Amino acid sequence: MYFVEVNFIRKILYPISFLYGLITSIRNMAFDIGLLNSRSFDIPIIAVGNLNVGGTGKSPMIEYLIRLFNESCHTAVLSRGYGRKTKGFLMATSDSTAVDLGDEPFQFYRKFKNLDVAVDEKRVRGIETLQQIKPDLDLVLLDDAFQHRYVKAGKYILLTAYDDLYIDDFMLPTGNLREPINGADRADLILVSKCPSNLSETIRMDILKRIDPKTHQKVFFSSIEYDNCIYSGDGKIALDELSTYKILLVTGIANSKPLVEFLQNNRLDIEHIEFADHQFINADQQKKIALKFNKMNGERKLILTTEKDYVRSFLKVELPVYYLPIKMSILGGNQKFNEIIHNYVRKN
Repeated sequence: MYFVEVNFIRKILYPISFLYGLITSIRNMAFDIGLLNSRSFDIPIIAVGNLNVGGTGKSPMIEYLIRLFNESCHTAVLSRGYGRKTKGFLMATSDSTAVDLGDEPFQFYRKFKNLDVAVDEKRVRGIETLQQIKPDLDLVLLDDAFQHRYVKAGKYILLTAYDDLYIDDFMLPTGNLREPINGADRADLILVSKCPSNLSETIRMDILKRIDPKTHQKVFFSSIEYDNCIYSGDGKIALDELSTYKILLVTGIANSKPLVEFLQNNRLDIEHIEFADHQFINADQQKKIALKFNKMNGERKLILTTEKDYVRSFLKVELPVYYLPIKMSILGGNQKFNEIIHNYVRKN
């Protein structure tokens, strides 16, 4: 009943969607004809983003690029730091927390050695400050920056989820699009994310035909690859050992469906508590989680969450909390995708 009401409300808000689409189109046109200025920089900049709000896999894509370059280039990730309690430019340090940086930038900093991570809601200022602080910087990865047109990136990667393609969506608030579909024309690479690992060639060709990429664009398909262990501050447990556990799954991400399906396909005994995307779990909510956990039967039980939720809300909680890392995998092999990205960085 709730979803029926939400869908009805979204439909009657279509006039607002039309107005919102008109405003964003005018804004894009202002950048296209030079009324608003896009700043270019003298180092390679790769922007990752989407047209839809919600989980398309931007963080796994950023991590993919970090793994691709972090050992060979002086790389920095710049994010606006969604959900952080700070303002302005902030460089990640050993004293930083998810409250300071936002959950995803903190996750990047915590996970990768030798990586510079900074947050700034004004990306031009952020890049300028990074170059001042790190004059030998080779590459900047812009997280969730497809609509941030004050920076002119050298390469744009647009993500769209397999089960929620932007070509099937509508403008906010009727749908989930941040800007009209033709905004995708700015992308150099379009990545259909969260695909089944056994995606058939027939379905790929159908999606490719519907996306109808421009001559300058390449389309790739990717899936989520789950780790074979779950981790906590105390150690790790192999996935194939979890069949004997009762699991309380706690998530605060935009789309938990793939994770739930993965755990169910592995025949794990789970109960699920779901929060809003990026939500910091406060003390009262942690008590409710602990209460539900303590009521679960059995001696072998644990709380499982995502890596993003773990660093945001559970890093120092005195409970048996584990997280399941994920990676992005390019279907059909990553050679061509990597070659395009490497050639851009090398030439610039």
